[in-house]
Amino acid sequence: MKNFYNISLMLATIFVCNILGFAQEDYFVPKTTLGGYGELHYNYVKNGNAKSTRTLDFHRFVLFFAHSWSEKWSLKSEVEIEHNLIEGGDKGAVELEQAYLNYQASDAFGVQVGVILPSVGLINEFHEPPVFMGVERPEYDTYIIPTTWFGNGAAVYGNVKGFDYKFTVMEGLKGDNFKAGSGIREGRQEGFKSDASDLLYNARLDYLNIPGLKIGASFTYNNATGDSVNNQVKLFETHAKYLADNIYAAFEYGNISFDEGNIKSSEGYYFDLGYNVADIVKTSSQIIPFVRYTDYNTASSTRSGGDIEKMYHFSKWMVGISFKPVGSVVLKADYSERTRELGSVKTKLFNLGAGYMF
Repeated sequence: MKNFYNISLMLATIFVCNILGFAQEDYFVPKTTLGGYGELHYNYVKNGNAKSTRTLDFHRFVLFFAHSWSEKWSLKSEVEIEHNLIEGGDKGAVELEQAYLNYQASDAFGVQVGVILPSVGLINEFHEPPVFMGVERPEYDTYIIPTTWFGNGAAVYGNVKGFDYKFTVMEGLKGDNFKAGSGIREGRQEGFKSDASDLLYNARLDYLNIPGLKIGASFTYNNATGDSVNNQVKLFETHAKYLADNIYAAFEYGNISFDEGNIKSSEGYYFDLGYNVADIVKTSSQIIPFVRYTDYNTASSTRSGGDIEKMYHFSKWMVGISFKPVGSVVLKADYSERTRELGSVKTKLFNLGAGYMF
């Protein structure tokens, strides 16, 4: 009888709470989580007839901190140390790449406010070493999309019937810092006392309803502020990634147009194709040999024309392998040859890497 009374009281309490509108999150236990990633690189570079260089670099050490106050409200952050030693000049860096309040009302709607990442391409938001091929990030994601690109702002996001969307408003670019050899990369403000005179707008839409496939595109607009003249920048990119049936395939294409200055456009793309041979060699580890072809030009079209359009045009082929003893640990090796169109100058590159995420 006592048990019946206790069960009845419990059921009545739940009923009354529901009637009074108490949310499920009232029973949520707040929690703090820690994660991160890191990567060590060995790089051999032989540029034309110049002397070769060999470098060992713990390129990135990153910690993720997250805290959930409820099922809907949380904080997410990412602190990164680059190149091991922080000192004056060009020795290393400490960066707060993400630090935002997150409110997720449902799968269909959420909000981020703080230091955020615009949703551009495959790697800007998801750049942990085990998730991409090659020791270094694709050069496309350095010179066309300036990964990692972050800044102060806000975003709304969600998933509706397999369509994943994100719309971001954040600090703009500094137009005076655009360069023929690096495109918009040097124009990033990186959240430091950002000039908010002209905000940047980014919209991305992906389709995810085919198992293993992500396919989508994004558009970014900014009237980049400069001391003497503003430069309207439009970045369109499309991307696809397939991970199923032991196949790894990825593709990105991007085009940036500039309204002012000598550079009219930057353009590039790359394609990865790999296959996990684990089933063939009868192992539980992932062994993924892959090939990549890249083509990019940060000065693909100029108002002056001439050799500058060849100076910054590079093509590159790569062969490599990724070994994952477990899904979040990777050992990598790759060999590539990069060719500059002007003078047909070839650079040979060999890289070894170790990376992890947790």
